[in-house]
Amino acid sequence: MRFIRQRLSIWNISARSLWPVLGGVLLAALAACSPSEKGASNVDSNSQAFQETPPSGQFVEVDGTRVHVRVEGSGPDLILIHGAGGNLRDFTFSMVDKLTNRYRVIAFDRPGHGYTDRIANRAGLGESPAEQAALLSAAASQLGVERAIVAGHSYGGAVTMAWSVNHPQQVAAAVMIAAVSNEWEGDLDSWYTRTTGFFGRNVLLPTLSALASQQRVEDTTKGIFKPDPVPTGYLDHVGLALSKSVVTLQSTTQQVGFLKPHIVAQQARYSQLTLPIEIVHGTADETVPINVHARVLVDQAPNARLTELEGVGHMPHHAAEAEVMAAIDRAAVRAGLR
Repeated sequence: MRFIRQRLSIWNISARSLWPVLGGVLLAALAACSPSEKGASNVDSNSQAFQETPPSGQFVEVDGTRVHVRVEGSGPDLILIHGAGGNLRDFTFSMVDKLTNRYRVIAFDRPGHGYTDRIANRAGLGESPAEQAALLSAAASQLGVERAIVAGHSYGGAVTMAWSVNHPQQVAAAVMIAAVSNEWEGDLDSWYTRTTGFFGRNVLLPTLSALASQQRVEDTTKGIFKPDPVPTGYLDHVGLALSKSVVTLQSTTQQVGFLKPHIVAQQARYSQLTLPIEIVHGTADETVPINVHARVLVDQAPNARLTELEGVGHMPHHAAEAEVMAAIDRAAVRAGLR
């Protein structure tokens, strides 16, 4: 299973280059746990990420966890959930502006990503899709959401399905965009074994975050988009420093590393869903393979429909934006929202 493996090439740095700095980071880690160990904020106002890519939305607090959300437009509610290692800016790069004339678009930063806090006491274990869905559902309720279209990309699809099975009264329809939905064979890359323990998340990840170069991040982004091109200006918009922040890396490795048992549990409930589900997936997606996820999900959920995008990779909401928006519109019609 190659789930988000392309993202890991950022850290393709030789061990020899790490040892001169590992010692000092280790001493700091032994003196005190990292902020994410305490469920603290992802980015503080003095950080490089904050200065380069400040919050673009508003904040909602749920049981002490601060959730960053951007709300634009008017019409039926459409909730957008980004993938692993990203933030809501992935959607605001282009697609949101084209949807606000017919939807109230609500884009969330997931826990530990962008400007949303980690959920307290879950750092080190990783927030499950169900826990993330519960947090975002409560935040959506504070925004007056009653019945929404919930659309998730990549890992965000796992959260979308958790939201659908656990809070069905709030989900009018689901849209799965190159999304994780099902169990995969074998284990994830050994990277997760090395980075989800105390040493990995408090020493290795901070060190690698500091050493990740602009070129490595650009190369990794190309790998995520392949075979499609990266849109001009995309990385600047999403935020280089925000994407490689230590808390984002910790959150990603833990949430993905501990994902499989949660997926196994929730996929057993897909057959109970009665809501409309639109699935959009590229046939050339090597990060979340269509055979493992979309082509399985369409047979599990009674009202699921699959649109296959021939030759498209893992970022169809950029490479095939019109087709993804058409799937959202179909979901709205099927749910009686339009």
